[in-house]
Amino acid sequence: MEDLITFDKVCLTYHTKESETPVLSDITFSVGKGELVGLVGPSGCGKTTILSLISGIIKPTSGVVLTGGLPPEKCDISGYMLQKDELLPWRTNMGNILLGAEIKKLDRQKTREKAQALLKKYDLAGVEKHYPSQLSGGMRQRVALIRTLVLAPQIILLDEPFSALDFQTRLQVVGDVYNMLREEGMTAVFVTHDINEAISMCNRVAVLSSKPCRIKKMVDISEFNGIPPSERRLKSRFLELYDEILTTMQNDTE
Repeated sequence: MEDLITFDKVCLTYHTKESETPVLSDITFSVGKGELVGLVGPSGCGKTTILSLISGIIKPTSGVVLTGGLPPEKCDISGYMLQKDELLPWRTNMGNILLGAEIKKLDRQKTREKAQALLKKYDLAGVEKHYPSQLSGGMRQRVALIRTLVLAPQIILLDEPFSALDFQTRLQVVGDVYNMLREEGMTAVFVTHDINEAISMCNRVAVLSSKPCRIKKMVDISEFNGIPPSERRLKSRFLELYDEILTTMQNDTE
């Protein structure tokens, strides 16, 4: 499997005039093309910082980060799906979907055609002229993901995209997003505080320590590859994997 994301002995330290704060320590992992890797760990441990390194927003203090074989700042191949959908209330849903294309000055007509096809494919045909306020929370998140997909990124970075939803809606949207990422053949890194969500969606889960953040364990969930989130939760191995991840998170000696 071709690696689309590579971290090799990555360290990050924030410097001020008064002090140095180590954030990441010797982070080494890779994400293969079409793979979905989860990041779980304590609040503030550095999960979102890892996404920022993948996107090229920040650079490591030492070590190497590559996306598509190049430093992230030299290739624009990542797209974000955030905790809040960030849809602009004064723009129609289609207007929101086309916003990134407008900023990047992409061909508007081709982007619109792609957006229409994605809306139809994912049961959102007919919402183009409506506004975000007219959609449910789950539909808004699907529109937000389509806004990212029309830009044709190779990597999707999901930063707790379901945390603002109620429990029942989250279960539905986790399944929707999983299906969309799988059908589009996307490579994704998924930050979450919810171990259940990580096991439901991912091929592997990296369990992170508190700061300075390191990878305590990479948990393999490939036995669930191709199985939808709702069906994974019914497997006896689901609880075993949950316990493995939770125990690793709670064990400070690893």
